[in-house]
Amino acid sequence: MSNSSSVSEFLLLAFAAMWEQKLLHFALFLGIYLAALLGNGLILTAVACDHRLHTRMYFFLLNLALLDLGCISTTVPKATANALWDTRAISYQGCVAQVLFFVFFIGAEYSLFTVMAYDRYVAICKPLHYGSLLGSRACAQMAAAAWGSGFLNAVLHTATTFSLPLCQGNAVDQFFCEIPQILKLSCSDAYLREVGALVFSFSLAFGSFVFIVVSYVQIFRAVLRMPSEQGRHKAFSTCLPHLAVVSLFLLTAIFAYLNPPSISSPSLDLVVAVLYSLLPPAVNPLIYSMRNKEIKHAVRKLFEYIFLQQK
Repeated sequence: MSNSSSVSEFLLLAFAAMWEQKLLHFALFLGIYLAALLGNGLILTAVACDHRLHTRMYFFLLNLALLDLGCISTTVPKATANALWDTRAISYQGCVAQVLFFVFFIGAEYSLFTVMAYDRYVAICKPLHYGSLLGSRACAQMAAAAWGSGFLNAVLHTATTFSLPLCQGNAVDQFFCEIPQILKLSCSDAYLREVGALVFSFSLAFGSFVFIVVSYVQIFRAVLRMPSEQGRHKAFSTCLPHLAVVSLFLLTAIFAYLNPPSISSPSLDLVVAVLYSLLPPAVNPLIYSMRNKEIKHAVRKLFEYIFLQQK
């Protein structure tokens, strides 16, 4: 990539000038990171160890936990290390890797949200056809397609972004290497190629969002026909948080990547980045899994086994 000779490192956003405030930011980011590690790690372990969870739905939840761990581990460790050691630097190669892996995990996760919405639609609205429409092979293929689409999307945006000449310094106004912040350093109209690629990607993402919303509308219509009030309440309490997380994820990501510079500010960009990059990996385990009785039972058995082994 052409810029490696002119820019050897980037400077990430400095959280605060005072040491006490830096320590507070370090503790906040570390707390979010540890919560995501714990929640997603428990899901991975529970699904892998409990044979009763070797079903289609939990296969997708296992993939979601892997993507959440990858997404948050791409950005937070470097940000917390910089806050702790009072530095802002990240190497050029490190920045390229961060963009590649972050876009990969975030894109694959959104594709997986679409697949999971379809899974729930078939399970609730077409239960008699669930086995034929979503067999083991079909589930594996859909999961592989989600990971593959995320990787292709990441390669496209990373190659386009880092092929641009940079002449506006090397200070990135974000706690990680975020594409919109790197585009601000570009010194030519060539950055419009990446903006066009972003518009195309978000157009596809919006199409997926429409599919997700339509799927949940059909689910809600089926739920309203349920005779059991308890069943309706359980379905709504499960599906509405799913839809809220996907909506928050997409809207904040669109704002972060396509907002006009006139309404952009470091503090606003930081809040939006936290909402779409840190919040979902931390809360997804609670919304998608930890409210599930089977997952809670598997986690309880796991802790009991660990406790007995230590006696």
